Amino acid sequence: MPALIPTDFTAKIIWLGRVSDRDATLRAESLDEVMATFSGVEGEEHAGLTRSSCSRVTSQYPRGTEIRNVRQFSILSAEDLDAIAARMGVEAINPAWVGASMVLQGIPDFTHVPPSSRLQSSAGTTLVVDMENRPCHLPAKVIDEDSPGKGKAFKTAAKGRRGVTAWVEREGILRVGDTVTLHVPDQRPWPHMKAIHGA
Repeated sequence: MPALIPTDFTAKIIWLGRVSDRDATLRAESLDEVMATFSGVEGEEHAGLTRSSCSRVTSQYPRGTEIRNVRQFSILSAEDLDAIAARMGVEAINPAWVGASMVLQGIPDFTHVPPSSRLQSSAGTTLVVDMENRPCHLPAKVIDEDSPGKGKAFKTAAKGRRGVTAWVEREGILRVGDTVTLHVPDQRPWPHMKAIHGA
């Protein structure tokens, strides 16, 4: 039996972007297409086969440890962005504000697709979902540039809606308008998560 199950869930790529210098700004530039290589997208701040560990993995590694880069893409859904906007009281969230690599439309509850799921284009370009992305305060400054006073609401509003991080398993071009299919691991949920979370 295959370890991954192709599903009937598909999504359309409605936005692609790249952040070339996060020290200067988190604001992403909008692109019509990207070449997804094993190192990610050329010119993207999160490109590379490896990266320095950050605050998200301090339980595993001292900060700055060289580790495999599974954060090459930051992928959100249009549906989650709409929910964030409603929580913040703004008309819409511009994907550029949050440094997005890609926005998809069509997969429900996208932020919580199982880790190790694949997003595969009809041409075969394949991204592996690492895990749920966690909201942070960094987009606040960019949001305030366009919607003054709204940025500080982002972190709370985006909880459980921030999308996923992903890395490239099979190289290829991704274009706005492409359709990707969700493939999920053939594995039941681990029943001990409640004990870990103290529930």
